[in-house]
Amino acid sequence: MVDSSEELQADDETGSEDDPEELTTEQLRRQVEEQYDFENFGPSDMAAMSPDEWEAAFDPETWITGEALLDRIEADVKTRVLRRDVFARVERLSNPDRIVAYSDEGYAVVYGDGSIEGMGTVLRDVKPSVALCSMKEYDVPEMPETDLLPSPMDVPEGSGEFGNLMVQVIAGALFLSGVVLAGAALVAGDIGVIAGTVGLLFLVSGGVLFFTVANARLSDRFRAEEYRNRLRAVGLEDGDRPEFLPESARENPELEDDRGAEQTDERADA
Repeated sequence: MVDSSEELQADDETGSEDDPEELTTEQLRRQVEEQYDFENFGPSDMAAMSPDEWEAAFDPETWITGEALLDRIEADVKTRVLRRDVFARVERLSNPDRIVAYSDEGYAVVYGDGSIEGMGTVLRDVKPSVALCSMKEYDVPEMPETDLLPSPMDVPEGSGEFGNLMVQVIAGALFLSGVVLAGAALVAGDIGVIAGTVGLLFLVSGGVLFFTVANARLSDRFRAEEYRNRLRAVGLEDGDRPEFLPESARENPELEDDRGAEQTDERADA
């Protein structure tokens, strides 16, 4: 009986130690740092975090805000666009100072206080950057100095042309060998059956490889044209922005007055 009670007591102590509600903020912060890779923090990680983990990982008292936050977000998002982790056109607008990122599938507007609005995949991709860039511990990459997105006319048809050429050479050699063996089978006598069978296999193999190359080139052209259309949709050819963008995602001198009026109303209500 004594052993059973001691085991129950030990189990209760173990359970209380493992209960997340009993963990201190510092213990929970260490647990979050071990569980998540903040150097590659993405939307899926953000969705997986519980409210307690979020509060432990991101201390509001140490958050970076204002112009410094927008500078960090601009550099981080532009770097991700340059690495092709995010597809978006990124702009820095004023009145009020804000970062705008948009594509053909959504947009995000980030203000100096860390608030963010938007929709679609761009909002999903920018949110982790806002959270990370507000942390002093996060090392922001250098601001890219090159163009983030290419001109639609500069998009190549495909990058694997050398590989396609090599496959074509092999296919041509197999096809030619198949023709020679098939012709030899007609005059080879008893071994003609074997030569004809091998020749037929070579012909089929060459044909399959030729078809593979043709399909790969067609796919490259399709992907390239699709990418060009997305670039045109964000105005890289004619300068026009997508029609679904709200006024907050456009250069609008009236926004400063409207935002100031809203803040005045909020202070009056308070």
